[in-house]
Amino acid sequence: METVEIIALSMGLAWASGINLYAAVFVLGWLGSTGNLELPPELQVCSDPTVMAAAGFMYFIEFFADKTPGVDTGWDAIHTFIRIPAGAILAAGAVGELGQSAEVIALLLGGTLSAASHATKAGGRMLINTSPEPVTNWVASVSEDIAVVAGVWSALHYPVFFLVVMSLILVAMAWLLPRIWQGLKLLVARLKAYAARFRPRA
Repeated sequence: METVEIIALSMGLAWASGINLYAAVFVLGWLGSTGNLELPPELQVCSDPTVMAAAGFMYFIEFFADKTPGVDTGWDAIHTFIRIPAGAILAAGAVGELGQSAEVIALLLGGTLSAASHATKAGGRMLINTSPEPVTNWVASVSEDIAVVAGVWSALHYPVFFLVVMSLILVAMAWLLPRIWQGLKLLVARLKAYAARFRPRA
C-alpha cells in the first residue's frame, strides 16, 4: 500500500470506530477475506472467520440497541471504553509497515479522532433522544451505519477523496462539539429545574 492509502485507512478506521466499531471491523475483515484488499500484517487478524463472526454478532446487537431511545445512550456510555482504544489500535495497525514511530503517532492521533467521533455521535444522540418520536433516532442511526461502511470503503478505494472529505468532517466536528456540549448543559439544567419542582419543602 502507498503512503496516502495507509494514512487514509488509518484515519478511516479511527473515525469509523468511534461511531460503530463492529461495522468497521466486519467490513475490513470482509474486504480482506474476499481478496478485495490486502490488509497490513497487523490487521490481517480482522479477516479471521471467528473475528468476523464476533464483529458481525456484536453489530447485530448494536443495530437494535442503537435505534432504541435511551438504550442507545447507555450503549454509547459503555462503548466509550471500547471504541476509543480500539480505534487507536486499529489506526496504529494500519501504519505498522511504516515503522514504530508511525505506529505511535497513529495511536495518538487515532485515539483522538475516535474520541472526537464518538463524542459527536453520543452527544448528538442524547440531544435527539429528547424528542418523543423515534423516527429521528432511527434516521440518525441508519445514517451512521451507512457512513461507517461508506467511509471505510472509500478510504480503501479512493484515499485522496476520503482524506479531503475527512478534512471537512473534522472541521464540522470542531464546530459541532462545543454546540453539543452547550446543548447537553442546557438539558441537564432543565432536568435539574424540573426535578426541583418535586422536592419536598422543609
